[in-house]
Amino acid sequence: MKLLFVTCLTDFKNEVLKIFHEARVKVFSVTETTGIKDEHDINLLDDWFGNKDGEYDSLFMFSFTTGETASEAMRLIKEYNISQENKFPIRAFILPVEEASY
Repeated sequence: MKLLFVTCLTDFKNEVLKIFHEARVKVFSVTETTGIKDEHDINLLDDWFGNKDGEYDSLFMFSFTTGETASEAMRLIKEYNISQENKFPIRAFILPVEEASY
């Protein structure tokens, strides 16, 4: 068993759902989160009003699935990222599950 873990901007949710469908990821969870990209100057006086330019509405999507399914989803995500040349690619990770309670 593997843990397929995907992060993306909320705007790309439908693309990930299409990839999951094509890879046959049938059961998964989705959690909303805020991604932070800190590219501001360390000097707080230079950013006195503290804007939210570095905050992004993001999602965590994860599934406990077979190695074959996780690998197929990873392949499709890599293909998607190459075709999009986006500043915010879909990120995916496959982690081994060593033990389960069921």
